[in-house]
Amino acid sequence: MATVQESINVSVPLSQAYNQWTQFEDFPHFMSGVDSVRQLDDTTVHFQTSIAGVKREYDARITVQQPDQRVTWESLDEPRNAGTVWFEALNPTETKVSVELAWEPDSAVEKVGAAVGLDSRQVASDLKRFKKFIEEREVETGAWRERVSEGAATTAVPLEEEVGYDAVPTERPVNTDPDMATEPPFGKHVQR
Repeated sequence: MATVQESINVSVPLSQAYNQWTQFEDFPHFMSGVDSVRQLDDTTVHFQTSIAGVKREYDARITVQQPDQRVTWESLDEPRNAGTVWFEALNPTETKVSVELAWEPDSAVEKVGAAVGLDSRQVASDLKRFKKFIEEREVETGAWRERVSEGAATTAVPLEEEVGYDAVPTERPVNTDPDMATEPPFGKHVQR
């Protein structure tokens, strides 16, 4: 298995960075090689990718999700991959996003790419695009605040907004884009 570990600091609050990452269907905006992502249910996503001329489709399951802390996944079929994204508040307006990814290179091109560190450079590049994507927005495109443990969603966690150092956190509507429907489709992580 090839492994990659990369981090980046983004100039947005912790909840905003985490909330955006839970919008899996937005991944093609900042992840090269990801053509589309479709949310199948609370813990399963379907990926269509094209990397180095190789097109693939596979499902991945979210195995652990702790709001404002981490998202962990594993693929359910080929290509085998698994990983975790961690979120750490550096201060009220800056967040460290760290990715650890393990994957099984399949083709000769993938094996050579992993051997020379192309996969690590790709993850670093995708994190830079995520930074640009999230920092250019006033708000995240949505949020999903459920907990996932052992691949099953559990209870909702209220979204808290930090207004200032001495302010009391308040709940706010998750769907902050007025062009989006007020009631999202059941079981979707997107546009909530």
